[in-house]
Amino acid sequence: MPVADSEERIAAVRRFHRFFTRRLGALGEGLLHPPYSLTESRIICEIAIRDTVIAADLAKDLGLDRGYLSRMLVRLEQDGLIRKVPSPSDGRRRLLRLTPEGERVYARLEHLAKEEIAELLGSLSGRDQRRLIQAMSTIERLLGEGWKDSEPYVLRQHEPGDMGWVIHMHGRLYAEEYGWDERFEALVARICSDFLMNYNPDRERCWIAEMNGEIVGSVMLVQESVEVAKLRLLLVDPKARGLGLGKRLVDECIRFARRKGYRKMTLWTNHVLVAARNIYRKAGFVLVKEEPHHDFGPELIGETWELQL
Repeated sequence: MPVADSEERIAAVRRFHRFFTRRLGALGEGLLHPPYSLTESRIICEIAIRDTVIAADLAKDLGLDRGYLSRMLVRLEQDGLIRKVPSPSDGRRRLLRLTPEGERVYARLEHLAKEEIAELLGSLSGRDQRRLIQAMSTIERLLGEGWKDSEPYVLRQHEPGDMGWVIHMHGRLYAEEYGWDERFEALVARICSDFLMNYNPDRERCWIAEMNGEIVGSVMLVQESVEVAKLRLLLVDPKARGLGLGKRLVDECIRFARRKGYRKMTLWTNHVLVAARNIYRKAGFVLVKEEPHHDFGPELIGETWELQL
């Protein structure tokens, strides 16, 4: 590449970086939850999104000095927003988790973030919004190719419109791969409707997986009783299979259920769903009941699995 072209491209990247930093910096200032700084708010959000994480990983991923992070963690712990618990796999390690008060602060931050971003997008036409998201996805994909230690997908909580994707993909994929009829899609629609109408954010959660700006997976955890949670509608798009996404979604459900104090998890599946059954078995679920049925067309064996927490 000629030196002049190289210099122009470097200058263009630097110019975009300055603009983006100023624009997002102004956006970030609106997300502050007094008396917490923007960095402390980022820490709260990262702990919430990951459910559990160690301080060393948090420092690395946020680009923070360990000593500086340690002082902020002490303050957040003193304010009752976070707590440190022993790792189930290694008692010498301490995992960071949000307390109930920390989760309330996080919920407020999420609400403010959505309002700020909605306002930002609201200044653009629908066409320009799509162009912006497309451009952001391109930047993320191109600059993320070298991050070999990063997962190629991201997880988030459900948003308006997501349940339509969940219903559509379940109906289409199960018809194509297993020959199930429209009664299964109707069941999924009822489950999604019940979840939205009765959603309890303190005890329930739906995770949506995205890759390159597209939804590629989902799962939800709903409350059956005070002590029992039910895993529902685990799905991984064929384009995202083989990446460990199904296991990650199930692991998120288990961590959330344990954090919320559930004593047991249960799920219902069918014998033909071999990949999902393997994930459940490896996660510690045990098959406790089998029952033949033909609710969706073909002859199936419905299975109930349980995990003691």
